[in-house]
Amino acid sequence: MAGVSTTVLGIETSCDETGIGIVRDGELLADVTATSMDEYARYGGIIPEIASRAHLQQMVPTLKAALEKAGVGLGDLDAIAVTAGPGLIGSLTVGVSAAKSLALALGIPLYGVNHIIGHLAVDQLASGPFPESFIGLVVSGGHSSILHVRDIAGDVTELGGTLDDAAGEAFDKVGRLLGLPYPGGPHIDRLSRTGNRDAIRFPRGLEGGKNKARHRYDFSFSGLKTAVARYIEGLEERGEEVNVPDIAAGFTEAITDTLTDKALRACEDKGCDTLVVGGGFSANSRLRELAAQRGAERGINVRIPALRYCTDNGAMIAALGYSVAVSGRAPSSLDITVDTNMPLDLVAF
Repeated sequence: MAGVSTTVLGIETSCDETGIGIVRDGELLADVTATSMDEYARYGGIIPEIASRAHLQQMVPTLKAALEKAGVGLGDLDAIAVTAGPGLIGSLTVGVSAAKSLALALGIPLYGVNHIIGHLAVDQLASGPFPESFIGLVVSGGHSSILHVRDIAGDVTELGGTLDDAAGEAFDKVGRLLGLPYPGGPHIDRLSRTGNRDAIRFPRGLEGGKNKARHRYDFSFSGLKTAVARYIEGLEERGEEVNVPDIAAGFTEAITDTLTDKALRACEDKGCDTLVVGGGFSANSRLRELAAQRGAERGINVRIPALRYCTDNGAMIAALGYSVAVSGRAPSSLDITVDTNMPLDLVAF
């Protein structure tokens, strides 16, 4: 498809958002998202069966809304891109099934792409082409990963990732400890801005002794979550006030300190002058502030998409699908299956 106008429709259904995006020649024409997030507040987490049903109900209306917004018809599409993994098996299956149906009916190529890489690819829509080599930091409810990207369409190497809780997952768990609504991330972020980030120093995982060298680019937040729990228990046992803003600030600082330090370390180690941050947790105000500050101090350009592109959306899949399509890569087979644990060095299959 290189050298000709190319319009790609992207379908995202890895978790609870039904996202449809349309990209033409690197320009976003439409991005429409329907979410079932409000249904999970009482459960304190995503219920896979509810998410799958919601995708079934939302797929056609969301598709119609995106086409109308973009001002295009199905016959104007040149390719379909869909999240093939990682994610929830039921949710992924709904999206892939819809994508196969569209590709078969329209007689156009299908590309099953990696959800995590999509979180980086979406930044091209706002900030333009990527440099030849850059470091990607993807942080979300289920993933905290450092990637070395030499070609967003097919050359990605995972340098490190979470060994237990991802950043977003840790925020949700600590949110419950603090009695905050689900999801915990936005509430902790809001409270942390009024707290003293220096009042409580929580531990940084994998930063001591042999662990620092052995897990240079890996993350561990499970111990941090436990440290917060023990701190709160200690206050309650002594009858002392639980200062929620200070705890939120100290906890946020521990995670964002670790994320930014390791990601920028990877930039220096690999000779990259650009760090691209993506994923739901990239909406965190302190992460955005600290990454920009530390990047400027080290001469590294930090790119973080606008807040609307941080959570799961169809634009990111359309953006990645467009890059894969114009690279000349062969389309996926119509008999592709989903991969709930799709490796991060596999951009598409």
